[in-house]
Amino acid sequence: MDSLSLFCIMFKKLLLLLLIIAGSTPLFAQQGNNHLQISLITCGPGDEEVWEVFGHTAVRVIDSTQHTDLVYNYGTFDFGPDFELQFMRGKLLYSVSVQDYRNFLQVYVDAKRSVEEQVLILDSLQKEHLYYFLEWNAEPNNKYYKYDFFFDNCATRIRDIFPRPEIFGKTFTYGETRPPGKKLTFRDIINSYFYRDHWTRLGVNIVLGSRIDKVMTNSDIMFLPDYLRDGVKGAQLKGHKIAEPPVLILPGSIASSAGINAPFLTMLFIALLTIAGLTVNKLKTLGSIMSGLLLFATGVLGCLILLMWFGTDHQGCSNNFNLLWCLPTNIIIAFFRPKGRGRYAIIAMLCLLLSLVLHIFKVQGLTLLELSPFYLSLLFIYGSIYRRSLSANTTQNA
Repeated sequence: MDSLSLFCIMFKKLLLLLLIIAGSTPLFAQQGNNHLQISLITCGPGDEEVWEVFGHTAVRVIDSTQHTDLVYNYGTFDFGPDFELQFMRGKLLYSVSVQDYRNFLQVYVDAKRSVEEQVLILDSLQKEHLYYFLEWNAEPNNKYYKYDFFFDNCATRIRDIFPRPEIFGKTFTYGETRPPGKKLTFRDIINSYFYRDHWTRLGVNIVLGSRIDKVMTNSDIMFLPDYLRDGVKGAQLKGHKIAEPPVLILPGSIASSAGINAPFLTMLFIALLTIAGLTVNKLKTLGSIMSGLLLFATGVLGCLILLMWFGTDHQGCSNNFNLLWCLPTNIIIAFFRPKGRGRYAIIAMLCLLLSLVLHIFKVQGLTLLELSPFYLSLLFIYGSIYRRSLSANTTQNA
């Protein structure tokens, strides 16, 4: 065989090898892209505990090379002996936990809560960046954070990952999630989620201050898992969508109707008893009992508001102008008759009316349906105190 023939044979083998390598490169690239599958998990509301009402969110990572299917859960907390105290003080630590997907899902199967999944459309490098961050965030030194319902929770933690400079940076934008032409506040949103639990809705509105009455931005509203899901659905990276449409994994149970508004009926009944006791001579004893109870109740509420405002780290409890009608000093007025009760009654009525003005001007919202009868009761009580004070002064002068 001459040298020319040998060269041709070697050239053909080399060419064939190059073709094989070139042909297999897309396969390798495809395998690289499919090495990880990352998706956003959105869990529907539950009705067993208060914190279940707003749903939950997590990140699922399937690693085909390691044969793992894991969920990075930013909503883990410890039911320790001081759980209630830490929660009340706003110092409860949440953490990132990593658990098997099947175990995670079983919790929602048992609770009959819905689960949706959005697979992220990312290239291999983007997936690696996101996966490494999740792994880093789950390390013992990095996994803990101080929980805040509105501003630092399981949804906001995940919301803030994608725009990070080391992940996607400024080339990433969320889709619009707010209803068009409608301005929503934090209070509006939480009231809509508590549509069935009227007592909790009333209590939460009393304890939370004016900070939650600001109009939410598109980023703010994604403190809730449902809105984070919608934001990811319309999100773009360099002009391209990053997620497939949500797929329903578990249907969950059908939501029940709102039912009877027990707080309103209770407040209406209290108002009828109070007004009757203060206006009908034969029911004066009832009027005195109801006045003392309502003054004491508002005084205790006022002390609780002060505690939540100044004694805790809950940001949503600051600047709470419900103090204008929940006067802590009412505890004293409920049991004693100090001098100047008439002036106190006038000031208390003006404060109550001021709280209504702040509601009208959207400084701090009130649940007027439930509170209106209660407000009317307080006005009658303060009016009665003022009349008795005038009568006592007239008698003394005589």
